[in-house]
Amino acid sequence: MTMNSPSDPARRWPLWLDVALALLLAAVSLGVYLGFSAATYRLGFPLDDAWIHQTYARNLGELGEWSFVAGQPSAGSTAPLWSAWLGIGYWLGELLHISLAPYFWTFLTGWLLLAGVGLAGGRFMQALLPEQVWIPRLAAALLILEWHLVWAAGSGMETLVSALIALWVLGSLANPNPHWLRLGLVIGLNVWVRPDGLTLLGPALLVLWFVEPDLLACVRAGSRLLAGFLCTFAPYLVFNYVLAGSWWPNTFYAKQAEYAAHQTFPIGQRYLSQLGLPLVGVGVLLLPGFLGLLWQAFRPRRWPVLAAAAWFLGYLLMYAWRLPVTYQHGRYILPAMPVYFILGLAGLGIWLRIDEASAWRRVFERGWALAVALVLAGFWLQGAQAYTRDVAVIETEMVAAAEWVNENTPPNALIAAHDIGALGYYARRPLLDLAGLVSPEVIPFIRDETRLAQYLDAQGAGYLVTFPGWYPELVAGREPLYSSRGSYSPALGGENMNVYRWP
Repeated sequence: MTMNSPSDPARRWPLWLDVALALLLAAVSLGVYLGFSAATYRLGFPLDDAWIHQTYARNLGELGEWSFVAGQPSAGSTAPLWSAWLGIGYWLGELLHISLAPYFWTFLTGWLLLAGVGLAGGRFMQALLPEQVWIPRLAAALLILEWHLVWAAGSGMETLVSALIALWVLGSLANPNPHWLRLGLVIGLNVWVRPDGLTLLGPALLVLWFVEPDLLACVRAGSRLLAGFLCTFAPYLVFNYVLAGSWWPNTFYAKQAEYAAHQTFPIGQRYLSQLGLPLVGVGVLLLPGFLGLLWQAFRPRRWPVLAAAAWFLGYLLMYAWRLPVTYQHGRYILPAMPVYFILGLAGLGIWLRIDEASAWRRVFERGWALAVALVLAGFWLQGAQAYTRDVAVIETEMVAAAEWVNENTPPNALIAAHDIGALGYYARRPLLDLAGLVSPEVIPFIRDETRLAQYLDAQGAGYLVTFPGWYPELVAGREPLYSSRGSYSPALGGENMNVYRWP
C-alpha cells in the first residue's frame, strides 16, 4: 500500500473520532449477540464460571466480604480484579437503589472492553506499520467484529481485560523508548486478572535485552521493569496466601488436576489443537500474513515483532502442556488471539498492495482482501448463533437446576456439585465443590469417584447436582429428584442437569 501524504484527510482525523467509532461499532457488534440471545431464550452468560465471578462480586458489594459462600472466605476466583470490578456494580446498585447487576454493569463493561481491544490493536498496528493510516483503523474494526472476541465481550468473564493488557504491553514494546517501570506495573496487574499474565514478562525482557544500548542500560531498565512488576505482583501472592494458604488461587491447581488425563496425548497433537483455534474464522486468511511478517522481521531482527510472535506461540504451548483443552471456543487461549490477528493483518498490510502495477496480482490481492471481509462478517453472524446456544444451555441447565434447588431444598442443605457458579448465585446454599475451586481439599482425588463418594458421606452432603455422564458411578442406581427439561443441551449432544438426593 502507498504511504499517506501529510495532507491525507486521515492524518487530520482526531483521536476522539477513532474512539467514538470504536464505541459505536462495539455497541452494534455486541448488541447483535445480546439481541440474538434475548430473542432466542433470554439474556445470560455462556459460561457457568461467569456466575462464580458474579457470586464473589455480589458478596463483596453487598456484604463487604471476599467469599463465594457467605461467611467463608476463599480464593476460588481466578481473576480477583475482575470479580472486584463487578462488585462495584452491586455496590452502586445498593447505593443508588437501582439494579445494575448481574447484567447491565457486566455487559456495559464488556462493550467498553471490546472497543478498548480494538483501539489497543490499532495502536499496536500503528507501531508495526507507522507509515500507514488506514490499516490501524481496519485492524480495530477487525478485532471488534472478530467472533471469538465478541463472544468474550458477552461472556461475563475477564478474558478481554487480559487481551487488552497483552495488546497494550506488546504495542508499547514496539514503540521507541518503552517506559519500563509502567510496563512492569501493568504486567504485574495483569496477574490479578489471569495468572498466565505473568508470561508477558518474557517478551518484555527479550526486547529490553536487545534494544538497550549496553549492559548497564539493560540492568537499569530491567531493574525498573522488575520493580514495577513486583509492586503489583507481590500483593497478589499475599492475597492468595492469606485467603487459602497457597500462593496461587485454587483454580490454578484444580483445573490442571481435573484435565490431567489430557496430558497423556502426544504434545505435538495437543499443540496443533491449540494452534487450530485462532484459525476458526478470519484467522485462517491471516495465516500467510503472520508467517510473512515473521520472515520479514527475522532478517533485520525486529525484536518487538519476534517477541510478540514468540509470546503468542509460547502461550499456546503452555496450555498444550498444562491445560490441553479446546472447549468453549478456546476460552483459555483467547487472550492471545488478538495478538495473532494483529500480526497476521500487519503481514497482509505489507504484502497486499492494492495499487500493484500487475493486473493479475492486483485482482488476486483485492480478492484476498474481500475474502477477509466476507469471512469476518460470516463468522461474526455464526458466532452470534454460537453465543446464543451457549447462553441457552447455561440458562436451561445450570441456572434452572440452581433455581430448583433454591425453591425445593432446605436453606441449610449441603449441596455437592461440579458446576457451582449458578448454584452459588441463585441457591445460596452451603456447597461442596467437586471441581475443587472453593473446596480445594478434593483436588488430590478430583477424578476418583470412589473417594469422592466417601468425601460426600463424610461431609454430610444432602444433594448432588450434576450431569449424569460426568459422575456415572456417583449417580448409578439413583433416581433424580429433578431433571431439567432444557432442549438445547441434548440438541448439542449433551445431557440434562439432574439433582439427586445424597446419600
